[in-house]
Order: sequence, then C-alpha cells, then structure tokens
Amino acid sequence: MKIKPLADRVLVKPVKAESKTASGIIIPEAAQEKTQTATVEAVGPGTEKDPVTVKKGETIMYDKYAGTQIKMDGEEYLIVKQSDIIAVIEK
Repeated sequence: MKIKPLADRVLVKPVKAESKTASGIIIPEAAQEKTQTATVEAVGPGTEKDPVTVKKGETIMYDKYAGTQIKMDGEEYLIVKQSDIIAVIEK
C-alpha cells in the first residue's frame, strides 16, 4: 500500500526511542518518552499559499501532540501538517 499526502501534509516515520542510556541502563518501553523526531517518507504538493519546504529523506522535529497516527504494513507512521514541523535536523 502507498500513501500520498494531500495539500500541505507530510507522511513521516517516527524514530524509535533509545532503549538504553549512555551508561548502559535499559529503559522499559512503558517508561520511554515518545520521540518527536521522524524521517520524511512522502510530502504533499503544498498549496498556493503554503508550499511544502521539506523533502523526502530529511529528519525533522514536530510538535508533541501533532498529527494523525496510522499503521501500514505493520509499520507506524504519522501524517502531520507542515506547520506542525518545527525543525529540520541536519547531519
């Protein structure tokens, strides 16, 4: 299945939270905080008023409670509006 976002929406795949601290302590999944970083999987065409500025493959940060969660082919994704993206992470 393939999803193509509409308007100024972006399909992202959240990055998994670290399960171990730097000192080697294992963090149970229930205690892990939800990450707010994701990889862009697909972008919509944008609107005349609000063109999409992120590209497929970029790593982004988004608002904590943003987007709609979906599950496709056993993977979890999030569809967010471009206005909910707060930063692009450069490597």
